Amino acid sequence: MKIRVATYNIHKGVSSLRSTPRVIALKKAIAEFNADIVFLQEVQGRHDRFQARYGKEDHAHRHWPETAQYDYFKNEKHHSAYGMNAVYDHGHHGNALLSAFPIENSHNHDVSDHAYEQRGILHCVLNTQAGKVHCYVVHLGLFEGSRGRQADALIEHVNASSHGEPVIIAGDFNDWRNTLSDRLRNALGVKEVFDELGPHSPLGDMVRSWAGRQPPPRRQPRLAPARTFPAMLPWFRLDRIYVRGFKVDNAQVMHGPLWARLSDHAPIVAELQLA
Repeated sequence: MKIRVATYNIHKGVSSLRSTPRVIALKKAIAEFNADIVFLQEVQGRHDRFQARYGKEDHAHRHWPETAQYDYFKNEKHHSAYGMNAVYDHGHHGNALLSAFPIENSHNHDVSDHAYEQRGILHCVLNTQAGKVHCYVVHLGLFEGSRGRQADALIEHVNASSHGEPVIIAGDFNDWRNTLSDRLRNALGVKEVFDELGPHSPLGDMVRSWAGRQPPPRRQPRLAPARTFPAMLPWFRLDRIYVRGFKVDNAQVMHGPLWARLSDHAPIVAELQLA
């Protein structure tokens, strides 16, 4: 069974530079993923100030819908789940999952590490034609120590809740130094979707062959996620999709001027095949 997945930090539905609504454009962009499962971070569940200012805005591109973003973004085939993390006087935001498969249940696991950042892991169990798939929507903290403790909490939660069944973990890990990937691989038996899709160039071996020398044994390439931040010129490797029980057919980062206008993160889309 093939599953197309995407992960996207949508910056609460506003532009990263001027904080003007991009909700309608985001809905169209998310539909272009044509994904069976969409992992979303920084999803606005409610924002009274934007609703009051843009709720009746004549300019469609700045409109703020009355419904929560996780319901607004889904199409006619999607189910949705939402994990509320940050709560304030005029609203709240968190992680969300859109799924073409029925969501059997969902639970938001609080992994907030200090009072200044509210973080959660949204766990959804999907009923697919081939059985259950466990999805974990992740948005880790800005501080390295916090991320390490949150990664430990993620590992504990996945091991306790997935029962050896197929797993997809996706979101914004804020892990710009890539210190967490090996820990997740070793503890959970997952792989990141770009692990086996890195570029391979035989040019060096060809040159040595022409010179009459045998090429040295090839060293294993260093595994690294794709660059996704900032969206205009991606440099930092913040967004990831880790899988277990799946073969990765392909994966790509959606980048360019269009995506840079929508959010400060570029989305990742991957095609998986249930192993």
